[in-house]
Amino acid sequence: MGKEVWTDQDGRKYPLAVKQHEDRLNSGGSTGMGAWLWHRAKPYAPAWIVTGGVGLAGGGANLMWANSTGAAVGLTLSSVALTAATWWAGKATGPQRRLHSAITVAAGSSWLTAAALSGPLSGPLPDLYLMGGATLALSWNIRQVMRSAGGESSGESADKGLLEKVGLARTRLKEIKVEPNRVTVPYELPAGELTNDDVAKAIPRIASALDVPTTAIRVQHDPDSARKGHFVIVPEDMLKTPTMYPGPFAPGQSIAVPLRIGVYDDGSDLVLPLLDAIHILIMGMTGSGKTEGALDVMFELLTRCDVAVWLSDAAKAGQDFQPIVPALDWAALDTPSAGAMVAAVQAVIPARTAWLRDHSYRAWEPAAAKRQTDPAHSCSAAGACGCDGMPYLVAWFEEAAKLLRELGDDVFTGIAQEARSAGVTLVVSMQRASGYQLSTDTRASLPAAMCFGVRGDDASFALPEEVLEAGANPAAWGNKRKGYVYMVSAGVDEDLYANPARTFWTGPSGEYEKAAAWLVETFAAVRPQSAGAVTEAAAAEVAGELFTKRRERAGASAPAPAEAPAVTDAQESAQAVAVLVDAEDVDLDATAELPPVDGPANLPLAKPSTEEARELLDELVAMLAQVGPGTVAVKDLKPYLEQIGRDRSWVSREMKRLAEEGRLAPTGEEGVYRLIPSLAGV
Repeated sequence: MGKEVWTDQDGRKYPLAVKQHEDRLNSGGSTGMGAWLWHRAKPYAPAWIVTGGVGLAGGGANLMWANSTGAAVGLTLSSVALTAATWWAGKATGPQRRLHSAITVAAGSSWLTAAALSGPLSGPLPDLYLMGGATLALSWNIRQVMRSAGGESSGESADKGLLEKVGLARTRLKEIKVEPNRVTVPYELPAGELTNDDVAKAIPRIASALDVPTTAIRVQHDPDSARKGHFVIVPEDMLKTPTMYPGPFAPGQSIAVPLRIGVYDDGSDLVLPLLDAIHILIMGMTGSGKTEGALDVMFELLTRCDVAVWLSDAAKAGQDFQPIVPALDWAALDTPSAGAMVAAVQAVIPARTAWLRDHSYRAWEPAAAKRQTDPAHSCSAAGACGCDGMPYLVAWFEEAAKLLRELGDDVFTGIAQEARSAGVTLVVSMQRASGYQLSTDTRASLPAAMCFGVRGDDASFALPEEVLEAGANPAAWGNKRKGYVYMVSAGVDEDLYANPARTFWTGPSGEYEKAAAWLVETFAAVRPQSAGAVTEAAAAEVAGELFTKRRERAGASAPAPAEAPAVTDAQESAQAVAVLVDAEDVDLDATAELPPVDGPANLPLAKPSTEEARELLDELVAMLAQVGPGTVAVKDLKPYLEQIGRDRSWVSREMKRLAEEGRLAPTGEEGVYRLIPSLAGV
């Protein structure tokens, strides 16, 4: 026996047995037409029945309370109270239904009060009853027809059904805000049952229910509540078509003005506030558009009036940056130059910091790049000193993994920790910023990140956990969405962290070269001609001709290491020390002779073999197991690296091996292991 669905006044659906339904129709008369008409009219009858009931109630009330002052007061107060109660009771419904119900109750109770006091047939009351009552009844009938024609239940019921499917039952959705290609839905989870963490876990199921990609849904948590927030749904990917580079955002202005490098999925500008970002990690797999994003940042930097750019790209010899190399203050395109640049950056930090201190700057600001004519920023007690300014410095290390393998995974740690107050931004660009390539301390010192498409869980190396929980998922792109990026930085609205964006496209080969040549030539007079006398002096002292003849070397075509100019013993020693020395020891003179000691000098230790190094590591781990706090981290072994004869990355790999063999227990924190005294050192 088939089923038929009947929809009532509130949009609820009820199944009816077709055979029983037909029997009822045919039992009403010889033709069954009256029964059929009554069946069709029945869903719309309640509104008319209520209207008739109000009319009868008005006549009866008039017999009891005609011309009664007390009744007038009581009925008026009852009318107001009933209307208010209807408005309050409709709080959980949609705004249209709530308003419709309140108007209906207010109109009906007002007519009833007037009819009870004056009589239902006095004055305009009969006309108001016939016209107003019929209008209100028909308005409810129209509402019912529209719902039935749609064949769906109310929106609220549908929303509750969807939320129940995805594990968020009893979640209340508030007033929905609809914008072009963007829907914002405030939510409130049931108290004590669900938290915002449950919402983050439900994102894939919500995306499945709405048939959109997971990157189209993100969550903005209320910072003042663990159960409130907003769903933001962007059903159509507006970033599929790349946006061509529109030209400089603030040509000739200060680096303090943010850099425009792309667009968000709602069409707004993707801007990078460099002075707020301080240091930046750029990460993305091959083919993800990481280099394209780097070019957008470079284009903006090279149109500003107070910033010098140092670029290191030993891995590709500047292959992707050749057209803009003439505009760079220093391009280190081979390994010796790249190593010298690291040492130079470390050397210029204390020199720049001292200059800023002497000129009464607490931190770099645009005024520091100009000639010092303000007595408030003078290194002379007699008034304005007239010193040349000191431009901002961006030290960019492209494909930094090669450099980290050569110099150690913590080579940038001191730079990142000390450079902020010196007016220096460190940019580290690499495919995968794992703990085996970039030390945890360095990664923690890079507060801003641009994460392009990655594999698996690699996004956790660049993006904070709360951004990933809010819906950011660069692994969904991989290298299939070139230029798609998530950006996290101070100075950027936190609500935008989980919003995907796409960097500008600088055009195909040939067009890009033309745009770069135009930019290099047009803004040649705008850019500072050097990084400043203080910076140049400190860099030259450490890097020698690798710095002083940097422009001649950049003009050559990828010079081989054998062609590197000779450096003095003092410069070679200074470079080695600058790479390895701790930040607090940068002022020590590494070339000074040590005082004489009594007894024969100790001969340098020979580098142990791999097996010997592993035995030494096992002994150190065993020692820490006996006297340590119960855990051991790679950084705990830093004082023993020289004794082991290996760098930090080697120790990291070996400790991971010990954990895989069950001789150390992982703690869940990267690079930190729990000691097992009975097994450690076996």
